Amino acid sequence: MDLALLRTFVTVHRAGSFTRAAALLGLSQPAVTSQIRTLERQLGRPLFLRQARGVTPTTIGDELAQRAAPHLDALVEIAESGLDEEYGVRTLHLAGPPEFISLRALPALTPLTTQGLALRTSFSGNAEEALEGLAAGHHDLVITTARPRGGLLTATPLCDEEHVLVAAPRWAARLGHTVLREGHVVLERLPVVEVHESLPLVSRYWTAVFDSRPATAGTVIAPDLRAVLECAVAGAGLAVLPRYLCQGALERGEVVALLDPPVPPLRTYFMVVRTGTLALPPVARAHEWLLRAAADW
Repeated sequence: MDLALLRTFVTVHRAGSFTRAAALLGLSQPAVTSQIRTLERQLGRPLFLRQARGVTPTTIGDELAQRAAPHLDALVEIAESGLDEEYGVRTLHLAGPPEFISLRALPALTPLTTQGLALRTSFSGNAEEALEGLAAGHHDLVITTARPRGGLLTATPLCDEEHVLVAAPRWAARLGHTVLREGHVVLERLPVVEVHESLPLVSRYWTAVFDSRPATAGTVIAPDLRAVLECAVAGAGLAVLPRYLCQGALERGEVVALLDPPVPPLRTYFMVVRTGTLALPPVARAHEWLLRAAADW
């Protein structure tokens, strides 16, 4: 049986689509379709059921994928290990939110550069776009707060971040303590600094703490949480920020936590790779180092 046909089959099985598999393999969709039909003729069985959106594996298709995928992944690992020895340096393409990549992921991965790993980063605040780039082969590892569905991508929980409602001390002094029991009162009295017009962080916080949705618009919109923090320090308004990012400003008194809820809102970060690529040394090393570093985050 042709290994190229098996590789195409496993990629389609993981992608759930001829189109996505073609992008990953660098082939045209007709070429992928032709290879799958050839394999089906050789086996005398259908491997996929064609649907309006993608394909679904048959029972035979699932059985073949379970048997073939580990061996194909092992062959890729052998080939990539050989390239490691030949060229010495391997490159990892990493993508994720700019502040998390800058302040956490890159410092954690920097020691690997002394072991022959080169790093290339892409900043993306949009989880869907980052995952699409990963599926298309533009990235090797994505850090995101969205857990992907399907078998093409594999997600591993990395860490949880606590969200804190903060503002400059002068705003906190105006509010007092009693009005903080009602979220709408806070928004009526303070402008809002956020990363997007939809107020994703403020909305999530208001839902978790006040059981309501904020009815307001952002005063300052900056698509980087570091910029949001600096605006809050400067007195532009309230902001919801991850504690790791604003802890220093809280300790220096540059911003004040407006609330201390019994159960603070949390958000989980995931490391996401294309299924099977953890067999590749650069991806495996980065994955392991990030998990190790996240134990202290």
